[in-house]
Amino acid sequence: EVQMVESGGGIVQPGGSLRLSCVASGFPFAKFDLSWVRQAPGKELEWVAQIGRNEGSTTYPSSVRGRFTISRNNAENTLYLQMNSLTPEDPAVYYCDFFPPSRTPPGQGTQVTVSS
Repeated sequence: EVQMVESGGGIVQPGGSLRLSCVASGFPFAKFDLSWVRQAPGKELEWVAQIGRNEGSTTYPSSVRGRFTISRNNAENTLYLQMNSLTPEDPAVYYCDFFPPSRTPPGQGTQVTVSS
């Protein structure tokens, strides 16, 4: 059974940073491209980062490029998302997923709130 458990969310002021983690199990982690997606209240799922299986390639939408960094540790089956310069447009529940992401992420997500 595929499991992805996200953590690291919280409340941060505008301009602040958070580092999200996702521990995965139930599949050969190193063999899959992975992603982070987010969902704000009343909005569709939005893809925010992708990383290739060999950690060599990453892509981001323009909304987060230069602020978010995705990385992975294949030895520990863990995916990360470093988020800097957070803005009021970033609050959402953040999920890790395969890439391309599914319509229903496998985990429960972690809440990110940006508030002064």
